[in-house]
Amino acid sequence: MCGRYASSRDVDDLVDEFDVAEAHIAERLPASYNVAPTDEVYAVLERPPRADRPQQRQLRTLRWGLVPSWAKDPSIGSRMINARMETVAEKPAFRKAFASRRCLVPADGYFEWYVTEQTTKAGKPVKQPFFIRPKDNGILAMAGLYEIWRDQSRPDDDPGAWRWTCTIITTTAEDELGRIHDRMPLMVGADRWDAWLDPLHPAALELLEPALPGRLQAYPVGPMVSNVRNNGPELIEPLPLEESLL
Repeated sequence: MCGRYASSRDVDDLVDEFDVAEAHIAERLPASYNVAPTDEVYAVLERPPRADRPQQRQLRTLRWGLVPSWAKDPSIGSRMINARMETVAEKPAFRKAFASRRCLVPADGYFEWYVTEQTTKAGKPVKQPFFIRPKDNGILAMAGLYEIWRDQSRPDDDPGAWRWTCTIITTTAEDELGRIHDRMPLMVGADRWDAWLDPLHPAALELLEPALPGRLQAYPVGPMVSNVRNNGPELIEPLPLEESLL
């Protein structure tokens, strides 16, 4: 799965990187090195054309944890942070969004926990966190879906009546990363961004791809990332091998 990641890029950098036409950002998000489910996150998406404007690529803040349009309770979003590539086109919670509400979730890298052979005094396995990022320090464009949920308890003119949420699509991890965790977020190559984001383009799993072998690097980091209250660039600093739990 993908349950934590780092996102430190500024709005202006994201607008340039993804050729965004308009940033719908009420308040800029601070750099986060420990993005967790239900956090507000940046996402790049493309809204379909309408009478007052053409189709438009936008940068927005969405809540991580997709709430399907048919949901009665938005709390379901906390269980919808990931969508599996193998079932995303058929699963009721995701299939409509996969058809026309696809997005990119920018990240510096993501975290996974490797289960070691060690155990605690309570007999529980010890987990070593790893940070996984592009070797060239480039941006990760994680494949995502978004939904817009209507809160029926609020009037139409209430800005809080509409909740924008998203999920990240995952796949089986490549061999090297699979030794750390068996799942990883799917990436969308820059040459496929236009087709992936286009709401009028037929959805196709072929637009998605695991990271090319050798493109990503993984290294152990300190245990502070395991607590969502910790946040800072020190969380992605490589841990000396003699201090790791491996």
